Amino acid sequence: MKVAHVLLRFDAPGGVETNVREVTRRLRAAGEDVEVFASDLFDEGRWERRADYAPAVDGVPVHRFPVHKRLVPGLTMPMMVGLIDALAESGADVIHAHSHRYGHVLQAAAVADRLRIPLVVSTHYHPADRREPPLKRGLLRMQDVLFGATAYRVARALVVQTDREANLVGEFAPRKKFRTIPPGIDLAAWSTPESDRADDLDLPGEYFLFVGRVASNKGLPILLDALATLEPPARRPLVLMGRDWGERARLETQARALGLEDRVLFLDHVASPSAYRAVIRGARALVLPSEWEAFGLVLLEAMAAETPIVATAVGGVPDVLDQGRSGRMVPYGDATALAASLRAVLEETRETERLRANARERVQGFDWSVTVDRHRELYRELTGR
Repeated sequence: MKVAHVLLRFDAPGGVETNVREVTRRLRAAGEDVEVFASDLFDEGRWERRADYAPAVDGVPVHRFPVHKRLVPGLTMPMMVGLIDALAESGADVIHAHSHRYGHVLQAAAVADRLRIPLVVSTHYHPADRREPPLKRGLLRMQDVLFGATAYRVARALVVQTDREANLVGEFAPRKKFRTIPPGIDLAAWSTPESDRADDLDLPGEYFLFVGRVASNKGLPILLDALATLEPPARRPLVLMGRDWGERARLETQARALGLEDRVLFLDHVASPSAYRAVIRGARALVLPSEWEAFGLVLLEAMAAETPIVATAVGGVPDVLDQGRSGRMVPYGDATALAASLRAVLEETRETERLRANARERVQGFDWSVTVDRHRELYRELTGR
């Protein structure tokens, strides 16, 4: 069976990108004929394009297409030049497109509809940012409806990661097409802590940790406010591990204003898997103060590392944390509640250990092998093979 996966960025940092990379390489290793179709964009925030990509990633062939600009300025509708012809000539038995409000999903749907190829769309849905002006929020909602009436009408299946995502996408897409398939992690890689080292990163002895894009929707100013309100004995250094999406300068200015300039460390992207895991293992708490997370893959990683979690109760986070039974949850934007939960991680040791034990048990059901098996079952269902 030949499956074409289509997404904007590939072999680049990000939750969608990690999901597709893990699924495609494991499908390929299992004997499926899998190819990836992606643009030449590496960093969407800075609109950074590259020409030095490898022709294959982890044994999976990758076809690249130029993407010059958004179809509508300010909206996430970049179109790939040449994608439609390449998909039509690919011989794919299934086309699997990823993300919502992106031009490549409409392009994939056009090919699937014309050639009668089963289309799967993983929505990875993100609602409009609440900081956006009303006009832009309205335009984004119009896009939701547009996708529901076009690409999602053509799709044979819509993959969502959580019940929360299903409820949101169900406002404009047919629920009968939904399949819930959460992402996973490589549990075997996380089972050998003694092999992971981050000695060359010069980390503090104890620290709170954020992992993800240093972006405007991640709630990082609120995290700095929360850190500033903690009493000095509880005010652990904060390590931010992830690529800068235009927020670092503002956060550095805020940290200086709060007297935290020597308490905030920017690690940028950590490419070594061993060092990445070691950073998460060494944290006193993984903090995810985001405005929205469709799933929050790093939560699974913290659970596997037995690192306590403090996260905002948004998007798919409550589903991942079993409604708070595997980590502490706080409302988005509440620096006081966030500080209280960080303090509780340090002081309420019995409760912290209970949450860690629950997380350790819960994460066992989220291995990538389960995710891949469910994708294979879906492809066979749609093709009748």
